[in-house]
Amino acid sequence: MCTRVLWNTNGLAVLTGRSMDWPESTQPLIVAFPPGRQRDGFQPAGVGDDPNPLRWTSRYASLVTTIYGVGTIDGLNSAGLAGHGLYLQATDFGTRNPARPAVQTTLWLQYLLDRAATVEEALALMEDIELVKITVRGHDSNIHLALEDGSGDSAIVELADGRPVIHHGRQFTLMTNDPTYDEQLALLSQQDFTHPSRDMPLPGNVNAVDRFQRAAYYSALLPKPDSEREAVASVMAIMRNVSVPFGAPYAEFGVYNTEYRTVTDLTNRTYFFELTTSPNVIWVQMDRLNLTEGAPALAVDPYDETLVGDVTDRFAPREMAF
Repeated sequence: MCTRVLWNTNGLAVLTGRSMDWPESTQPLIVAFPPGRQRDGFQPAGVGDDPNPLRWTSRYASLVTTIYGVGTIDGLNSAGLAGHGLYLQATDFGTRNPARPAVQTTLWLQYLLDRAATVEEALALMEDIELVKITVRGHDSNIHLALEDGSGDSAIVELADGRPVIHHGRQFTLMTNDPTYDEQLALLSQQDFTHPSRDMPLPGNVNAVDRFQRAAYYSALLPKPDSEREAVASVMAIMRNVSVPFGAPYAEFGVYNTEYRTVTDLTNRTYFFELTTSPNVIWVQMDRLNLTEGAPALAVDPYDETLVGDVTDRFAPREMAF
């Protein structure tokens, strides 16, 4: 379970927050990949096999958070595209057509960040591939994607019968989990958060529907920021509000505590990360990393308790399996 909030109307920067809610550590690494990297749709070895995997070379550098060492779940690229994978139980992968090249789902976002500069380009890339579910540590990779770019354009992409269902436009700023996005929008339409007030009743649970509506309410309250720092803090505040606290008794219906939160600043290509078991927010300035073609992948482990503040200079070469 997770939440995504896009703020593309503040006049200073295009910002997106996301939370990662999961029953265990997803073993995240924050990784910077240079362009020119060769990839296979069924990397890394052991995640599965396919007779027709997609193969590509990355066009853009990317700065991402990985999941279980098998793919990318959040991040941005050097061209100004960002994406966020959130769990969606209703994902329907359909029947595999072996004539179409395939990508295992935890490389879906990485493929788009590698090859697309805008939301429009990312959606066009979806037309000629198929996505294949994998299972990692007993968890199926049932995800939907939120995408945004430096212009503030946005899209939500889900799979039904193996084909993408797309909601494309600047107005699609929120995403949580089940039910499907059409149903979430229908439920939200029954509320009116256009003029929020202190007396307005607000859903307070941590299920996906309540988090979606609470994110809508607090997004409508955001004041115009005076600085990038204030804007980032505003988005992070919403992400904390829609997070799931430790010990919350919701595991029986698939809601788990929040492992981490991120804020992506696409305008300034800065990536903020807050681990919920750490008192420190850390951030990376992508433009300061050595991401020339042929350079090694660079990474930091956000579970490193010595990381504080700007950690750009703490990135070090790391071998990655994909």
